[in-house]
Amino acid sequence: MKFTHRRAALAGSAATVALLLAACGNPQGIGGEEGEEGASELPERVNLVVPYSEGGGTDTWARFLTPYLEENVESGSSFVVENRPGGESITGSNQFVQDGSTDGSELLVTSGTTYFQALLGRPEVEFDFSVMEPLVLNGTGGVIYVSSSTGIESVEDLADYSETLTYGGISATGLDLSLLQAMDVLEVDIEATFGFEGRGPARLALERGEVNLDYQTTSAYLTQVAPLVESGDAVPLMSFGVIEDGEIVRDPNVPDLPTVEEAFESIHGEAPSGPAYEAYRAFLIPGFVYQKGIWANEGTSEEIVQSVRDAAGALTDDEEFNEAAADVLGGYPLYPGEVAEDDLREAFNIDPEVQQYTIDMLAEQHDTTF
Repeated sequence: MKFTHRRAALAGSAATVALLLAACGNPQGIGGEEGEEGASELPERVNLVVPYSEGGGTDTWARFLTPYLEENVESGSSFVVENRPGGESITGSNQFVQDGSTDGSELLVTSGTTYFQALLGRPEVEFDFSVMEPLVLNGTGGVIYVSSSTGIESVEDLADYSETLTYGGISATGLDLSLLQAMDVLEVDIEATFGFEGRGPARLALERGEVNLDYQTTSAYLTQVAPLVESGDAVPLMSFGVIEDGEIVRDPNVPDLPTVEEAFESIHGEAPSGPAYEAYRAFLIPGFVYQKGIWANEGTSEEIVQSVRDAAGALTDDEEFNEAAADVLGGYPLYPGEVAEDDLREAFNIDPEVQQYTIDMLAEQHDTTF
């Protein structure tokens, strides 16, 4: 069994870690008394700040939800999407907290990439999800697969695989990070190339034989990759799974595929543990399990927070909405923020050693620094 995996030492500079954590804090000092003494009802117009370009997945998700939110908030407010792209979503998210709105006139729409910037402690980040208020959340899943040209027929074959798998990604600090972390957990060496414009182009690169390892969201896997599996051109290995009672379990949309945890047990004969797995799990929960979200600034009144959460709760149980939302939500439920609040608070209060491990892994294995 050949693993050329390079483990990064946990020991990082204490000063570096402290600086990273400070950068991930809440420097704008918003909230508190202003939120408690301010508006207690959503204003007539609510701007949904989307820190991504028009037409992307997060923008599409937000625009799909706006009419349903309008129908279900008691205030009868209108919701208008405002795109503020740039800096892997850092630019618009920073502007949102800098504006400091706590009256509900602005809410922030997020995706896993936004969360990862905060979890990595990037010095540009001024937003802090450990104190912000989650209002609406929607997860997704992902499937890791390989080209059949590798000769791999199942996840167990990774144990004896002697070649280096090649992967095409968008950005090492975006959602590709969960794939990199999964391979790190499994101790499988990969060579990653970044700069693809989306997961679709990365999939096409695998079909052309330019790379032989890929992941797609579950919905994209079922529509775009499953035909490749049926034709014998691709082999599914595992899924990222979903969370149930605090544990990662099989994704009900691809129930025949093992989770990364199960894959590790198949290869190594025991459950995963240690810094690599802790890092994988810390990023997976916000990155995939609760990937899309709408958030309010710290200090927003409880009445405003609850009004949007109640609207999300009403949609969760709305059969007509769920049928219409099947494609956009990818077959995963919409959650009111309180359902995931504890999980997310824990995730965003990331252990400094886990954070440093991830930073070191990116630098040493994938030549990515920031």
